[in-house]
Formats: sequence, C-alpha cells, structure tokens
Amino acid sequence: MSQSAKPIAPQRYRETFGRYYEDFVVGDVYEHRPGRTISETDNTWFTLLTMNTHPLHFDAEFGKASEFGKCIVASPLTLAILVGMSVTDVSQKAIANMGWKDIRMTAPVFAGDTLYGESEVLEKRDSKSRPTAGLVTVRTIGKNQDGRIVCEFERTVLVAKRGHAVEDKLNY
Repeated sequence: MSQSAKPIAPQRYRETFGRYYEDFVVGDVYEHRPGRTISETDNTWFTLLTMNTHPLHFDAEFGKASEFGKCIVASPLTLAILVGMSVTDVSQKAIANMGWKDIRMTAPVFAGDTLYGESEVLEKRDSKSRPTAGLVTVRTIGKNQDGRIVCEFERTVLVAKRGHAVEDKLNY
C-alpha cells in the first residue's frame, strides 16, 4: 500500500504517501486509481501552456476533416497525466526522475476519454553514488475506458531509502 498513517503523538497520525526504495519488488504491478477523464478544456489549456499550435488539438473543423473525425488530445498531455497518476505509487518519495524511454502513443485519446494507468516494477538497484537511495525502473501502461492501450513508457527514478526521504526530516 502506498498510503499510510504515521503516528506523531498519542492518538494523532499524519497521512503519508509513496514507497521507499525497499518497498519495491520486481514484478509487482500497481494499478493507479482513480482514473482521469480528460476534458476539451484540459486539452485546450495544455496546448496553450505548451505553445502547441497543431490545429488537430483545438480546431474542431480541422479535426472533422482529419482521419479521426474530431480533435485529439495532445500526446504530451496523455503522458503527463499518466506520470502524474503514478506518482503516489512510484515516485512520491523520489529524489529525482532519471529519465523516460520507449515512449509510445499506441492509440489516439479524445476529449471525454478516461485514462487508467498501471506500472510494473522492472528493475531496482542500489545507487552507486548515493547510499541512502536506489534506482527503480517501471513500465507504465495507460488504457482508456474501453481497456485499449493508448500509451506506454519506461521511467527510472532515484528513490529514497527508508528514513532518508525529505518528509522523514521535516517536523511540520
């Protein structure tokens, strides 16, 4: 479980999230919930924020004339949502993202689609330069409401070992 409550005083608990490096087991799969329904507004804002000017993301007439028959969600938005969905399970206690690879957009995503994600732990190893952390690699798969895979990627994160996360050092 990636959510727990840490006792901080008698009959007082503080909610905590994420996994320490020691909690990851190669082969484990984490289903990220809740899902996230993407709206047209989400897509429009994302294109504005990122200066993505491709009309297939915001021009309904252009979308109608495309092979999709309507606008599609900007691919980096799909990726960003799936990464965000995985944070509690994968990188809440991360020190840094080390990289993404093999990012594949396997099917279009449309406004109104709901994304669900899952991540499988592929590999883990102690950090050679940071004895208080380790590297964890996961493969994340995003599916729409029909179970169709729309995106997949691998990500490696540097994760704190137990007792060495930032939250372990705070007294707030």
